[in-house]
Amino acid sequence: DEAAAAVQQAPVIYDRQGDQHYDVISAFIKSMRGSDPDAVLHYLARMLKAGEDPRFIARRIVIHAAEDVGLADPMALVVAEAASRAVEHIGMPEGKLILAEAALYVACAPKSNSVYKGIGEALKDLEKGAAGEVPKHLRDASYRGAKKLGHGDGYLYPHSYQGHYVSQQYLPDPLKWRRYYEPSESGRERHIKAYLAALKKAPRKDET
Repeated sequence: DEAAAAVQQAPVIYDRQGDQHYDVISAFIKSMRGSDPDAVLHYLARMLKAGEDPRFIARRIVIHAAEDVGLADPMALVVAEAASRAVEHIGMPEGKLILAEAALYVACAPKSNSVYKGIGEALKDLEKGAAGEVPKHLRDASYRGAKKLGHGDGYLYPHSYQGHYVSQQYLPDPLKWRRYYEPSESGRERHIKAYLAALKKAPRKDET
């Protein structure tokens, strides 16, 4: 039909040094983020048809896996990194299958940007000068003279406690109530959220 003919005849407009390069890769990334596997394959095909460096595409998939999937499905990063290595090893044209599989995996995975937001907030605090000293009980006590400085004193070894957990302060004093990681309800993060909530209900150090 006319539509199919138009698709077959339409030129692939893509300048690796121009705006189309950035527009297509942007659409590819946003389609993965938006969980649209068909759009992902379309934009991937456009990049491949135009001769885009497969290593560049693989890097974008790896970044997306960490930024937009994160701990909702940690396997997304594993798959993306494996694909990146495989493309380097196999090359093209077979590498297109590897890129397609990885891109589809992360596109169809549950999404969360909690990793992205968490490290962003931690870096913002440092830029504001909010750091503080490492608590003494967490400091390295392995070198000579460390014990005299009180390093390591009072540290509670989690594996010595029921459930391999004991409540104690880990963040520096100025940030001890700061919370950076906020797990979502998406994918595996539901279980992480429930686990962390259960830990907060455990007796505190001074209540044991």
